[in-house]
Amino acid sequence: MAAQRGDGGRRGPGRPAGRRTGAPDTRRQILDAARTEFARTGYSGTSVRGIARSAGVDPALVHHYFGPKERVFAAALDLPVDPGDLVARIVAGGPDRMGESLARVFFGLWDDPDLHPRMLALLRTLLAGDEAGGLIRDYLTTEVVARLVRELDVPDAELRAGLCGAQLTGVAFTRYVLLMEPLASADTETLVAAVGPALQRYLAG
Repeated sequence: MAAQRGDGGRRGPGRPAGRRTGAPDTRRQILDAARTEFARTGYSGTSVRGIARSAGVDPALVHHYFGPKERVFAAALDLPVDPGDLVARIVAGGPDRMGESLARVFFGLWDDPDLHPRMLALLRTLLAGDEAGGLIRDYLTTEVVARLVRELDVPDAELRAGLCGAQLTGVAFTRYVLLMEPLASADTETLVAAVGPALQRYLAG
């Protein structure tokens, strides 16, 4: 006679076989599945439902632990920022100050001692041109640049947003990777005052 299963092995009414609902390692399992799915289909091609299917859990459980897809991605790759929060902070000052706000948010992230090592790792990944860098570029294009573009009531909004990205990436590489002076030792307010007007021209000029 087969041994009886303990309470932990019973399935409740209507619960699909193989579905995990509250195991201590569920969060890790979802992240592992998410990394696999993002690597296999890219950021745009991945869905919460696909991640849940790969992890063997209900999509509601993915939302419970992480929220929408962009937050699953940020957790899976240990990204230091939430794109929705960034965009909200950038647009809060209105269109006439968006360049200044973008510069202030960007350099504020870099100059935060807790975030700096992760920002540096993110930039190095982007510059490496490998699969992980491509995933991050896809993510940033979809979740940050595209959201900013929707806020801009100007022609060529995507080009303008791309120029902002190129400007900021170049300054970050020079300041934080190459450590070239005087950029390397300039304070945040100096950078905001110098770069903000250029970004404003890209965005609305």
